Amino acid sequence: MKIEYTDYTPDSIVQTVIENFVKRAEMGEKKYGVTLDREDLTIEDFIEHALQEHMDAILYLQKVKTMLEKQKNG
Repeated sequence: MKIEYTDYTPDSIVQTVIENFVKRAEMGEKKYGVTLDREDLTIEDFIEHALQEHMDAILYLQKVKTMLEKQKNG
């Protein structure tokens, strides 16, 4: 299903997120040669991919938090 925005103009933040999703999808297709329309993975496989990505995100957030705390405390 393709979503078309006819009566809606996204704000700059929403537009940036949309553009980032498109760039990420393009990068993924170029790197892995598949899109999320693929049917070779199970539900469990997709869950595992999501878990791994979220664990990475938590690590990155903790790093940034640590950096900000160091900056704040001199």
